[in-house]
Amino acid sequence: MPRVSIIVPCRNERRHLGAFADSVLAQALPEDWTLEIVVADGMSDDGTREALAELAARDPRLSFVDNPERIVSAGLNRALGASSGEVVVRMDVHTEYAPDYVAECLAALHATAADNVGGPWRAVADPAGGATQAAAAATFQSRWVAGGALSRRLDYDGWADTVYLGAWPRRSFERFGGFDESLVRNQDDEHNLRIVKGGGRIWQASRIRSSYRPRATLGQVFRQYLQYGYWKPFVMRKHGQPARVRHLVPALFVAALALFGLGAVVGLGVWPLAALLAAYAAAVGAMSAAVLLAAPQAAAVALRVPAVIVAYHVAYGIGTILGAFDALLHGRGRERFAKLSR
Repeated sequence: MPRVSIIVPCRNERRHLGAFADSVLAQALPEDWTLEIVVADGMSDDGTREALAELAARDPRLSFVDNPERIVSAGLNRALGASSGEVVVRMDVHTEYAPDYVAECLAALHATAADNVGGPWRAVADPAGGATQAAAAATFQSRWVAGGALSRRLDYDGWADTVYLGAWPRRSFERFGGFDESLVRNQDDEHNLRIVKGGGRIWQASRIRSSYRPRATLGQVFRQYLQYGYWKPFVMRKHGQPARVRHLVPALFVAALALFGLGAVVGLGVWPLAALLAAYAAAVGAMSAAVLLAAPQAAAVALRVPAVIVAYHVAYGIGTILGAFDALLHGRGRERFAKLSR
């Protein structure tokens, strides 16, 4: 009987683990397929390990392994090495999955013969998550804020450069290797880039449905995008891949902001800084209007949308500049950017 392996990196997820495991174990699989779940625990200290032991004792389809490195890329590799399925599906604890999520992954792999398939990255706020999380979810889905990334388009079906999470035939890992453990963030983008550069193909299917819970506070959003920006230059350096325009714009804005700010301090005039800030304020206003036209929100949420947009851009820009500096001068990332942002 063919088997599909679910690989899950996690750390300190006791509060969410039970509901996640129940939803995955209830996945409706095609006839004759069997399921296994391998969780790589990053040495949790909040009771997650005890919860995993209880779940494994209750259902033999679930097992767990240690991830001493405590980062996602290492956890994915540990879980991958402990799994045995012909198809490997990555899942995260903070994402909710349609009952046919795995079945649709298998169907897409069968129909396209792709080396990786996945669905769109859809953000949905928790009903009790608060106004900032709702603003983060609405902003996350905007193509204007995301720079036109295909992974944010809920209706897109077709070939893509990267997808959310992923589902692979095991032969893809035999051909292209596992996840780069030098990367704390962007390890999925790097792996997908390796697939494409190696002659493989990636397919996005709108029928592969899941819902991601975004960060609930502005500080968490800022730290998350600081890390995303920071680790992007390491991916580009590894592959000699030039950045896309949408990846460079936040860094260019932050650099210009710093340059014009310095000019104002040393007496070269405040007009360049004022003009830049005015232009950016107008852009943020236009993007906020686009977000709220696409998904109308309550006043408390709408008022937070501009702050979330600014947090996305400024954090990503600062992270990219710092990451480029470290990637070029040191070739390795700083430990402070390896900590979880949630």
